Amino acid sequence: MLRARDLAYRYRPEQAPALDGVSLEVAAGSLFGLLGPNGAGKTTLISLVAGLLAPQGGSLEYDGRPLAEARRAQPNAIALVPQDYAFYPTLTVTENLAFFAGVQGIAGTLARSRVAEALAFGQLENYARRQAGELSGGLKRRLNLAIGLLADPQLLLLDEPTVGVDPQSRHFLLDAIRRLRDAGKTVIYTSHYMDEVEALCEHVAIVDHGRVLVQGTLAEVLRDTEPVLTLRLDRALPAGLAADWQMRHPGLAMNAEDIRLPGVPADALPGLLAELAAAGCTPHSLGYGEQNLEQLFMRLTKRSLRD
Repeated sequence: MLRARDLAYRYRPEQAPALDGVSLEVAAGSLFGLLGPNGAGKTTLISLVAGLLAPQGGSLEYDGRPLAEARRAQPNAIALVPQDYAFYPTLTVTENLAFFAGVQGIAGTLARSRVAEALAFGQLENYARRQAGELSGGLKRRLNLAIGLLADPQLLLLDEPTVGVDPQSRHFLLDAIRRLRDAGKTVIYTSHYMDEVEALCEHVAIVDHGRVLVQGTLAEVLRDTEPVLTLRLDRALPAGLAADWQMRHPGLAMNAEDIRLPGVPADALPGLLAELAAAGCTPHSLGYGEQNLEQLFMRLTKRSLRD
């Protein structure tokens, strides 16, 4: 469906590249999670796919042909739902939908039908005559998504679609994205919320500093990860023991009383706990097991996902 090869993009010559040799493949009908912190390159990548920017290096293919050629043949096949609200606040919900249907060349009976379908999909019928600017944050996100669906695209690019919404709206939006996947749409879903991506996506790529760090199915990217020990202590680790652990465990991460140790074998746990007891430290909580996506991200980038 979509293939990127060695994509490169830089906004200014003196700046670091926003994309630096990005390659990935998105299969038709899949829900693909594009993960990374703010500034990782996610929005730049989907802007290239949406045709808002042109690659400065590498290539993009859609349905087996160059993206520019594919977009000329099927101008409405790809739709972007941006992170920013993309509608007119002084127009009503229905007026916004009708306007953006017209922008995409949808008119007459088909336009009325598509507007009705978009209202129903977003459960916006009760707000159809309300000015868009008066909607809650969650309803604005629904309207953003509904506008993106007007042309019945086959590939939908969702850029941080749940930012700033309440839990109820977040649940609605995640369920709506599942419905799109079940209807056969291909969805590229950018987020820095790892729990959302783990719940939604079959395939993922983690991006940071314009590079793809890892990609594949969820099972594939987590298959070779090491178990991780997490501890919350009643006090900070004494300096001497902290220095010793840092020498023995290069992946050690400490933040006040919180400790994270990747790659610790299970048979080493009793010894580590004995060392803590000898140092007068008591664990308030202890976790041990496979890494999740956020833990994998922290190991790969040496920083928190939201830094």
